[in-house]
Amino acid sequence: MNEHQIEGFWQTHPCGETLIGQSFADYKRFFDEYDSFRYSLESHIPKCLDQVPFAGQSVLEIGLGQGADSESIIRKGAHWNGLDLTDESVNRVKLRLGIKNLPYGDIKKGSVLEIPWPENTFDIVFSHGVLHHVPDIHRAQQEISRVLKPTGQLVIMLYAKYSLNYLVSISLLRRLGLALLYIFPSGKSPLYAAHIQQAKQIGLLRYLKMKNFIHRNTDGPGNPYSKVYSRRLIRKDFGDFQITKLHKEFMHAPPLPVHGLGGAALLGWHLWAHLRPLKGAGKTVA
Repeated sequence: MNEHQIEGFWQTHPCGETLIGQSFADYKRFFDEYDSFRYSLESHIPKCLDQVPFAGQSVLEIGLGQGADSESIIRKGAHWNGLDLTDESVNRVKLRLGIKNLPYGDIKKGSVLEIPWPENTFDIVFSHGVLHHVPDIHRAQQEISRVLKPTGQLVIMLYAKYSLNYLVSISLLRRLGLALLYIFPSGKSPLYAAHIQQAKQIGLLRYLKMKNFIHRNTDGPGNPYSKVYSRRLIRKDFGDFQITKLHKEFMHAPPLPVHGLGGAALLGWHLWAHLRPLKGAGKTVA
């Protein structure tokens, strides 16, 4: 797995684009409809953003998607900057902010493994649903620590290991469903057809191993890499930081009809973490 594969996938599959039917050619309408869909489906996001003191702070957002959260953070009074691995997302977010006439510092195409800003630049680094797609997360978190001020904070959303979606839906139901459709291939959906095609290429048992299956069951069958997190794994992978706050959101576990039900605090799919850099971590030693 390498960064070029990840860039290629997200370049051709812009985050969230398939969730709405509106053509991107009608730019403003697309962004408005996308935001409406995103925040109606994941209504916890605005509340979670309200918990972060963005006003007046220098902010770097890593992984921009369609720029919905970017716009929200700017409207909260942040001095916002953006970084994304793909030209597609960079261009879309520049277009969005231009249409909305919103101020920002800079938007750069680049890698979280080599963040193109100097040390001690930002008060807050924010990243929603991105860092669990980075295989070399140890290097990424070192870079984040480097560009954060010593008193800054990192706010991230990662997929939760101890969630209904991972423990039941992905690990059990979707694997069982795919195995049955592989054996009895009648009436399969286009989504399952893509899974079956890939399973035939590498073998069903190998495809169903969780170290492979988890990638293909978070952001589509073509997604090259995903990881799920717990408190312990955050501590392990983000060694230059200490956790100050952790909470789960978003009860989501298709095909189970649980969206909007209670229990997200225990078994939610989105794990939000607030972290502070450890003293001296990620900084250049003179």
